[in-house]
Amino acid sequence: MEISRIIIAALRGGAGKTIISIGIIAAWTDLGKKVAPFKKGPDYIDAGWLALAAGRPCYNLDTFMIKEDQVLNSFLSHSINRDIAVIEGNRGLYDGLNVKGSTSTAELAKLLKAPVVLCIDCTKATRTMAAVVSGCMQFDPDVKIKGVILNRIAGPRHENILRKSIEHYCGVPVLGAVPKLAKQNFPERHMGLIPTPEHTWANDSIETASQTASKYLDLDAIEKIANESAKSSIIQQPATSPPCSRPSRQATSPPKDSGGQPAPRIGIIKDSAFQFYYPENIEALISLGAETVFISPFSDSAIPPVDALYIGGGFPETHAKELTEKVAFKQQLKSLAEDGLPIYAECGGLMYLGKELVLDGKSYPMADVLPVVFGLSKRPQGHGYTIIKVERENPYFKVGTEIRGHEFHYSLILKWFGDDNDLAFNMKRGSGFINKKDGICYKNVLATYTHIHALGTPSWANALVQNAVSYKNKSKTTCV
Repeated sequence: MEISRIIIAALRGGAGKTIISIGIIAAWTDLGKKVAPFKKGPDYIDAGWLALAAGRPCYNLDTFMIKEDQVLNSFLSHSINRDIAVIEGNRGLYDGLNVKGSTSTAELAKLLKAPVVLCIDCTKATRTMAAVVSGCMQFDPDVKIKGVILNRIAGPRHENILRKSIEHYCGVPVLGAVPKLAKQNFPERHMGLIPTPEHTWANDSIETASQTASKYLDLDAIEKIANESAKSSIIQQPATSPPCSRPSRQATSPPKDSGGQPAPRIGIIKDSAFQFYYPENIEALISLGAETVFISPFSDSAIPPVDALYIGGGFPETHAKELTEKVAFKQQLKSLAEDGLPIYAECGGLMYLGKELVLDGKSYPMADVLPVVFGLSKRPQGHGYTIIKVERENPYFKVGTEIRGHEFHYSLILKWFGDDNDLAFNMKRGSGFINKKDGICYKNVLATYTHIHALGTPSWANALVQNAVSYKNKSKTTCV
């Protein structure tokens, strides 16, 4: 398939590739181009900004959680009928899990046969950056570095030396030079950029990034590199994948189950406190016949009739006071859990289901579904990919199943009133909840620090929908 594509990579995290990627996507979108945004690796926040810039969902491409043929098919299916695909890398270009660089941005570039534009932080450096770029080009000749963007330039003289050095010694064009920007339009927190739902000036920030890209980058030259890749490096669709087609929109009327009855309704708690959801996870529930409804304790006085709940990650700690004040919502959530409502929660959702959240010595009561008190550390308590082995019976995963996911949390366990028999997962990789265990199981509730991706763990969506159907049928029987 001929797909114009480009990967924006860097030498390390924090080099500015996210804002550069946002700017390029926003500038092309402003010009009327249909851009397909992607984020390499496990990430919600950068993906949210990329999605806002493009005006359409951003999909994650992760070869640790998802098999390569599924990654490739996801890229193809979400790029079809788009003018150009922009993939933002993560960390340094060659940074991966091991000495071979597996799961690195470079490996993704080779899988997608995509040209790479290297964004480099030029702070306090000149000719040395030519040596660095040259080293990256020679390190793996199969990674096609086609251009360089200079970031955080001190002035015209600084730019001139860098440009001449890189183009002379490396033989690739400098595609732009962005100065050190006095104003920070993208505020940050410990996980990087603050998510778009919490940033009221998000659209203004996108517009500033678009203007910056238009002013300082050679967008035509970058587009030419992307277009050349479409013709010179045709992507073959994996033989194991179904034919690619543009993803269909969600039906306007509720879907029906196989018996012709209204389909199960799955509530998704989504707002500025709980915002970390992969698009594919929600799409997987819909594709299996579920009707999804978005709920928020901030805007909804009560939980509407649902047959299951999905509570994703986020930052409940920054909304602790507001969550505490929504007493009726919490009480109803606890009552539904006691009644056996299927609830699946990840990270921030796990925290919300706990007894309380203690911040700076002050206690904030949460939903009190699970017997745990959380606190907050100044350092990450879990960070990176996870591998889970399902050890105990639970409503969502078969015993013996191995699951790949990721965790990133600063919260910690202050008090745990349960025991290991309440935890369904053994952590083969990662920190988990406590004692290298994770997955608190209570009735039809399963809450875990690990985030999963539906393409990598397809059994998850099926289990949640089936549990919703069972609960729906049980409710009907009880009413009768």
